[in-house]
Amino acid sequence: MKALLRWNPTLILGQFAGLAIIYLIFFLLGVPASFFSMDNTKLVLVQTVIVGVGALGMTLIIIGGGIDLSVGSIIALSSVTTALSYKATESLLVAVPVGILTGALSGFMNGLMVVTLRIVPFIATLGTLGIARGIAKIAAGERTVNPPDSLLSGLMQFDRGGPFYSFPPAVWIMFLLALGVSFLLNYTVFGRYTFALGSNESTARLCGVPVALLKVSLYALCGALTGVSGVLIFGQLTLGDPTVAVGKELDIIAAAVIGGGSLAGGEGSVLGSLIGAFIMSLLRSGCLKMEWPNPVQEIVIGIIIIFAVAIDQLRHRRASSE
Repeated sequence: MKALLRWNPTLILGQFAGLAIIYLIFFLLGVPASFFSMDNTKLVLVQTVIVGVGALGMTLIIIGGGIDLSVGSIIALSSVTTALSYKATESLLVAVPVGILTGALSGFMNGLMVVTLRIVPFIATLGTLGIARGIAKIAAGERTVNPPDSLLSGLMQFDRGGPFYSFPPAVWIMFLLALGVSFLLNYTVFGRYTFALGSNESTARLCGVPVALLKVSLYALCGALTGVSGVLIFGQLTLGDPTVAVGKELDIIAAAVIGGGSLAGGEGSVLGSLIGAFIMSLLRSGCLKMEWPNPVQEIVIGIIIIFAVAIDQLRHRRASSE
């Protein structure tokens, strides 16, 4: 168990090697030099935030042996409730908690369904994917919600040409949340229970782990972090959009798996998930710099997702045979 709680140096080095390979491939393909600039790196980091924060929550769920396909829809729903709350009150002290609580409540309902109805997480969250999206559209009146300007609009902005550490506030928020989740996983009973649950649920139950409560808590935490992503995307767009983040769940799951998370449960890394999210954003940035059409970009991302899951399955089979 202790080995699982530490970062795997080989895995992390492999992810950085993957980053280097991506840069090398785009270099050989003749990508414009601006792709390698510090400003573009900052831009990619900004584009990583939504997926990165969502991947922190997904990492918790995947380590615990579950999965959540509804995160993209929950991001949209949280952005809408944040916008509606701010439009009604013009107070971020109200709007931001409402957006995060929307995500937490959605995650709580997911966990409750998985535990009480004993529905497979894949099916349960596939259902709530549609439910959350539908509620978002109804709440927004099937159009965007346009509140007054707020301070949140500056969270994703950065100064071009500034020092390398001059990241936008949203990037620092992502890093702080990552530290919090890492501490939770590595230095608390909750974290040990989460790894135990994902490694072997039956054994964890026999060892006294409160499995039902833990599962609901994991989905609620994932929902809360997804709600943060919803608040951040509201700040980025300066509106609530019920159609935003369609398919974002695939990027979030892929980031966690690329980062070392196993769909079989019991494995995962916060740092790895952030690197995975950065890789997803870097790929999209490279495709845009190459002026490849959107369908080609989707094909590239799809191949990466298949490759990441295949590597995960191969790693899991090797571990089982040893």
